[in-house]
Amino acid sequence: MTEKLQSVASAVLDIVLGIVFAVYFLCAKERISSQSKKIARAVFSEKHYNSIIEVITLTDKTFGRYFTGAILDSILVGLVCFIMMQIFGMPYSPLISVFVGVTNIIPFFGPFIGAAPSAIILFVYKPILAVYFVIMILVIQQIDGNIIGPKILGNSTGLSSFWVLFAILLFGGLWGFVGMIIGVPLFAVIYDCLLYTSPSPRDRQKS
Repeated sequence: MTEKLQSVASAVLDIVLGIVFAVYFLCAKERISSQSKKIARAVFSEKHYNSIIEVITLTDKTFGRYFTGAILDSILVGLVCFIMMQIFGMPYSPLISVFVGVTNIIPFFGPFIGAAPSAIILFVYKPILAVYFVIMILVIQQIDGNIIGPKILGNSTGLSSFWVLFAILLFGGLWGFVGMIIGVPLFAVIYDCLLYTSPSPRDRQKS
């Protein structure tokens, strides 16, 4: 029990420190960016400096587009799930809806990761509610996958379904749940950089 409590306390501390660090980093992002550019310009040649800046810009745009769309899509899915659970009179609707919305950020596997434990909770409470919940999630995910998701996300990463699945399995195996979340945009950047043989993304765009 002591080891478990220490593990939970350590995880909570890491999350709090990460949030605090992120806030300070964002507040000083202009100064940090300027200083980083000066260091890179002093260390690397002009050619390599330009390539580094363009790759960083590509990474920023890819992650920004992906996570902005994914978070908005997940919020909509969570809200729809909450409303439907309230209509059917299911318990623990706020908790389950948040969990379903958060896991929906992960393509393909997210809906199953969110629905499985939620269905088990409802099954323990009342088995028939678990059946209704599974059917409801299947309908919501079909609407999200065919209508909502494509409208919001579009083709933000430029990856085919095969490479999206490959990225999730690869980075999920390496870094667990976090890898499944960041795997798709990270692989999209790597794929875009390695797909062409020209020295920089700007040259690829010109070609």
